[in-house]
Amino acid sequence: MNLITSFFRSLLLTVVFTFVAPMAVIGALLATLSLIGYIPGLQFTTAIANPILQFLAIFGSGNSLHGLVVIASTCSFVGVLFDTYVHYRYLILHLDS
Repeated sequence: MNLITSFFRSLLLTVVFTFVAPMAVIGALLATLSLIGYIPGLQFTTAIANPILQFLAIFGSGNSLHGLVVIASTCSFVGVLFDTYVHYRYLILHLDS
């Protein structure tokens, strides 16, 4: 039973961290670019932030925030698949020997 609980604990942590990581990275990038845009002479950062927002809007059906959630959910799904694979490999390699 301990193996199952450790698997689900690992899976839950993987879901949380792989969902939050892309949101934090992209959010920090956009926040930094928008704050730098307030400095006189560095308004070109809006030319960098707008294509990023347009790219996110493609995945969110016109809404950048929805696009960010879709990308974060996809990263979370891939993280779950990877964690499941690692757990399977652990079972095969360590419990069969």
